[in-house]
Amino acid sequence: MCEFCLKHGEGKKWYLQAKNYSEDMLSDLRRLKFLEHFFNSEALEQDIVKMNQGFGRLKKLPWFLRTLFTRMITHKMKKEHFGQVIPIEEVEQIFAFTNSIIRVACVCRQSTLGQEKRYCYGISLGPNGGKLLELYKELKEKFNGGVDDNRFEVLTKEEALAAIRSHEREGLCHTVWTFLSPFVGGICNCDRADCLAMKSTITHAVPVMFRAEYVATIDQDSCNGCRQCMQLCQFGALSHSASTKKTSVDQNWCYGCGICRSVCETNAISLLDRAESPVANMW
Repeated sequence: MCEFCLKHGEGKKWYLQAKNYSEDMLSDLRRLKFLEHFFNSEALEQDIVKMNQGFGRLKKLPWFLRTLFTRMITHKMKKEHFGQVIPIEEVEQIFAFTNSIIRVACVCRQSTLGQEKRYCYGISLGPNGGKLLELYKELKEKFNGGVDDNRFEVLTKEEALAAIRSHEREGLCHTVWTFLSPFVGGICNCDRADCLAMKSTITHAVPVMFRAEYVATIDQDSCNGCRQCMQLCQFGALSHSASTKKTSVDQNWCYGCGICRSVCETNAISLLDRAESPVANMW
């Protein structure tokens, strides 16, 4: 299991523990200060510019300094805003014990595309959006001079799950995110092109998210070699053999999101417990 499961889940999957969604955590002054900065679009834009500049400088450093700074960044992010990939089955489990789901614009897409794309879902144990929605409104009013109710949507669990399934067919990877760990404030749907966290983790090798607790495998007898799954993989973990006309998984690269399953017509792809894989026992 990932280290968060040991630290924040008592040996169980940390993001499936209702205590890590507790509204009492939103009374923590440090967390409120962090969220205030996070929802300040001007401050966040400046952070993103600095981050992109930092990645450029990081690549030019000698390997030992690059390794040192990478570890420092990851260590800091684990305390503040860290994520983990989860399959859709666990999105369903989270929705089962939470009481409110709010769809909001993704800050990554707002930054990278300059457009509002609603791929993020705030989740709360409270009813009607809970304290998270109250806080969101307060911060939007503070920084924008008013609250536009059209900028967020309170969804039923059925509506939210249908939207998540739609994102999966688009090839988006489901992730949970902390706002000062271990408080889980949202589920996002990420891709490598527009998601800053995935760019940091995959493109720049600066991890700000854990792999899922699973890893994919493909039944070679069932695989028909259509390669549809390869078009969805955000992690470059799938390859196709010209000799056998079959697709296989490199479990060293697989993040266990499971979205490749959504286009497999023969149901050849399944998820295994990552801890049982001899080559992929890493997070």
